[in-house]
Amino acid sequence: MCCTIGSWVIIHMVSSFLVIRTTAMIESYVPSQILMPSQCTLITLDYKINFRPDKADRIPQLHERVADRIYNLLTSNGGLYIKIGQAIGANAALMPRPMQDRFGRLFDDAPQIPYSFIESVFRSEFGRPPAGLDGVFAEFEEQAIASASIAQVHRAKLKTGEWVAVKIQKPDVSKQVEWDLGAFRIVMWMFENWLFDMPVYFAVDFITSHLRQELDFLQEAQNATTTAGFIAAEPRLSGRVHIPKVYSEYSTRRVLTAEWIDGVRLSDRTGIRKLMGEENLASGAPTKSVQSTLGDVRLKGGLRAIMQTMVELFSAQMFSWGWVHCDPHPGNIIIRPHPRHSTRPQLVLLDHGLYVKVGDQFRRQYAELWRALLAADWDTVERTTKSWGIGTPDIFASATLMRPVRFRSKRETISGENDFENGTMNQYEQSVRMKERLRGFLLDTDKLPKQLIFLGRNMRIVQGNNQVLGSPVNRIKITGYWASRSLTTSMDLTFREQVKEYWHDITFRAIMFSIDLAFWMSKLKQWIKIKLGRTSEGFEDELERSMRGFAKSAFGVDVAPGVFAG
Repeated sequence: MCCTIGSWVIIHMVSSFLVIRTTAMIESYVPSQILMPSQCTLITLDYKINFRPDKADRIPQLHERVADRIYNLLTSNGGLYIKIGQAIGANAALMPRPMQDRFGRLFDDAPQIPYSFIESVFRSEFGRPPAGLDGVFAEFEEQAIASASIAQVHRAKLKTGEWVAVKIQKPDVSKQVEWDLGAFRIVMWMFENWLFDMPVYFAVDFITSHLRQELDFLQEAQNATTTAGFIAAEPRLSGRVHIPKVYSEYSTRRVLTAEWIDGVRLSDRTGIRKLMGEENLASGAPTKSVQSTLGDVRLKGGLRAIMQTMVELFSAQMFSWGWVHCDPHPGNIIIRPHPRHSTRPQLVLLDHGLYVKVGDQFRRQYAELWRALLAADWDTVERTTKSWGIGTPDIFASATLMRPVRFRSKRETISGENDFENGTMNQYEQSVRMKERLRGFLLDTDKLPKQLIFLGRNMRIVQGNNQVLGSPVNRIKITGYWASRSLTTSMDLTFREQVKEYWHDITFRAIMFSIDLAFWMSKLKQWIKIKLGRTSEGFEDELERSMRGFAKSAFGVDVAPGVFAG
């Protein structure tokens, strides 16, 4: 279990697991509340009994057994428990190979609840049914167009004629939340204090307080309005990004009504490539698309235009606004033609239930960290990470950039660091050594900015979105530019400080030329291979390959291809 629990400590590879695992307990029922801790106890006992030096040759079978047990538990419960498995699969880089293999196969659909339950929610919230003579809407489609774990979405028509998307919270979710979050709290406390001596409990309060907000759809409506305001005030994004209009008169804490958007979800890779005129590059099976009437519409700019906007949007959130959408997975992003420019793509951002506010001091530190990472200013990186209670800045830097970063010279290399590569340790010794290194990652959890948990998840998903589309943009460069530029626009700078920041920004852009050159060389190789009819590898794929090597040499973990794909 050292490999499994230990990976939670690395914020940028594990944040989604903490967030989604907590979310997953929101919709469970009492049997699931009992089942999850009991299964955790069985897994714990299995490791306590069988994870021993004299049984080192049986540890691979132990990992297989536990992976099967967790996989079966999650799939049998369904709903949000599926998302636990997806989070494990997306953040399994430092987990045993069986974990990586099992959780890459999970699907995302949640079962729909019967229409009778939907009608009961409407009568409770509005005192009338969804449709009919005295109904809320002129028309209401009883079949949901999408079903997630805490809510499902139906298409409806207002009495004024506009089509809308209606998000309805599933029954019993709010009733169970405190029980489920309490179960989560107990399990995390046990893992830290009784079982594995790994710091996992420190983030529980921060995560649960934010996840409770997701159950309040009025808060989600306010979040959407706030984000729309930020976008309208940013010339570089205004018009390129759209937030669906919320109809407050048809929204309550359990029902959210917003503008209907017709387009193609980013998760529909085949549909997106077709929409952007790059279907000749498509690979793999078609994926489910949002209901669309776009037909044979083709937009200009290609996949690069989409990802350029996306990376800039989330960079602005982190470095300029301090207001971060924490779930930018492909299902929450729709691409449509711009309403006033029919050949231009517009990115539509959905699901505004979970946001994190980032204070000015931390936002500035985070921007300085990014600029220092890309400029190889290791003194600044170490100073910042140390102030956050992080003991291994090179691991943190690698997880942030999603590429290997090493600060130490050969003379300063920790004794035994190459033992993983040399193959001199058995499975038990590798796991023990890995746990030691992970425990050195977080030295003081009280200092760690808890926002990093959600920021890490955000950046991992954006990175994955870029990778699955073939790395059309240099994500690292774009993010670095926004970080550096944001430091020149701080309102509390003196004239002298502002001049200094502008000089740093100019110098930084010159340094970034080498990163951009590497990106375009990668794009050239990718283009040549496509022309020759060979399998191509994008820039993010190359970074993933190097990260797999880093995981092997630093932690002795055999990472499966695609684990870093987000």
